Amino acid sequence: MAVTEGGLLSGPEPDPAGDAGHVEPPPRVGFFTDTTVCIGCKACEVACKEWNAVPEDGLSLTGMSYDNTGALGASTWRHVAFIEQSRVLAGPPAAGQEQTPLPSPIVGDSPGAPDSPGTAPSPAAAGPASVPSPDGRTELRWLMSSDVCKHCTHAACLDVCPTGSLFRTEFGTVVVQEDICNGCGYCVPACPYGVIEQRPGDGRAFKCTLCYDRLGAGMEPACAKACPTESIQFGPLEELRARAEERVAALHREGVPEARLYGHDPADGVGGDGAFFLLMDEPEVYGLPPDPVVTTRDLPRMWRRAAGAAAALLGTAALAFATSGRGTR
Repeated sequence: MAVTEGGLLSGPEPDPAGDAGHVEPPPRVGFFTDTTVCIGCKACEVACKEWNAVPEDGLSLTGMSYDNTGALGASTWRHVAFIEQSRVLAGPPAAGQEQTPLPSPIVGDSPGAPDSPGTAPSPAAAGPASVPSPDGRTELRWLMSSDVCKHCTHAACLDVCPTGSLFRTEFGTVVVQEDICNGCGYCVPACPYGVIEQRPGDGRAFKCTLCYDRLGAGMEPACAKACPTESIQFGPLEELRARAEERVAALHREGVPEARLYGHDPADGVGGDGAFFLLMDEPEVYGLPPDPVVTTRDLPRMWRRAAGAAAALLGTAALAFATSGRGTR
């Protein structure tokens, strides 16, 4: 793992708030999003915009999906993805017959992000549907998920910010101070999830704050408060991780082997996320990177090599100068 004077840049980090300088911080908090009970109502999106006064983001329906926001951005701090998969939903097999197998999911292009896993399959890709029958029906399977900033344990956006606009709170979350942001944009390519973005016409960067003002008042974030199915769960991160493990185990016992957690492991490339998910398919299907790595992980090694190269150049220049001086005497 990489270590700097200010703290860790990669690897497991048990206390991000303490590492940032907070004395006796409260337990780290975060989100656990159980996508199996998300109904795509977008109450979280609306609550986030209303509480944080986030401006509207176009409300552009693509004609391919009910998704009208497309992706996270400077004016979309919560994004409910509608992922449509063409597959057969088979009924119970008759006596002596095997269960009808489910074909592989067909994932279409994400609006605004061609050639990437996203929200809706094209009509051509879906193929012709068979005639519904009493024993089974052919439909789309909907995978819905409310995406948000991951509040990474090792947040590259924070590491590269030159003004201190991005900072780690006492709750372990990562917040942008919009009055300090100078619009340099360094944080945008640093994020391994592509979450943070500059607002057009403004230039400053914006993202989810995990309702820092509400946390300070002992309240839960607006999105979790508004979620009618408790798909978005808020609380101490360690408790959420334990609850998520139990939920996955229960789904496996109920015959749902594809259920898996994403972003919960402190040993992953970002040290574990403060907002993690229970998914029903591969991360790429949801538009998430399969193996995210904090982009500043290799900075110490890069600086050491740069320093070594600079020292070698200076040594060569000094030697050349000394040699040329002796030759002119």
